[in-house]
Amino acid sequence: MVSIVLPVHNQSDHIEKVVLGYLEALKVLPVAYEMILVANACSDNSNQICARLAREHGDISLITSEEQGWGNAVRMGLAEAHGDLLCYTNSARTAPNDLVSVISYARVHPNVAIKATRKLRANPRRKLGSSLYNFECRSLFCLKVQDINGTPKLFPRQFDRLLSLEENGDLIDLEFCVTCARNHYPVQEIPTYSFQRSGGVSTTNYRSAVKMYIGALLFWFRRHGWK
Repeated sequence: MVSIVLPVHNQSDHIEKVVLGYLEALKVLPVAYEMILVANACSDNSNQICARLAREHGDISLITSEEQGWGNAVRMGLAEAHGDLLCYTNSARTAPNDLVSVISYARVHPNVAIKATRKLRANPRRKLGSSLYNFECRSLFCLKVQDINGTPKLFPRQFDRLLSLEENGDLIDLEFCVTCARNHYPVQEIPTYSFQRSGGVSTTNYRSAVKMYIGALLFWFRRHGWK
């Protein structure tokens, strides 16, 4: 079975359409799945929409959290997952066909961690900012992956160190990649070409980008025992 964790934060304008799109796309796969919606610190009616989806579809469950954070939502969802293959992704930016492609690849290669590598960006500034961040992370941690934050990310349950991630914010994707490298978990990157948001407003801006650049450096210091 595949467990699909979908963090949700103030996505009332599109989360139902996204989830129903995933359910329709997953019909082509001969595999059981569960979809775990993690509504974290929502100030709109995303919680109510997700709760209704969980009532109407037996394969969907809902977790709610008062604490905001991408990493926090991912960790909470993975902790409740029952699948043999575990997946998490950005529900606002992941097209249904990309989710199906990653799961299909994982069924053929069950002993590999799989992650998306985004080939297109919404604008040149995002492309530049992402390139700088990926270069920084690869340089600090000697990583080979091209797109640190690319989702979906999927891994087999036996890669159990990935079930003990600690970051509550955006750095969880860097922690994921570093954990794979440190534990010699093989990683396969799959290119994706979707870049449009399904809706809502991106939380990425200059301030958050600088925070991530500094955060990656501080993460390196923590990993090397610096205070």
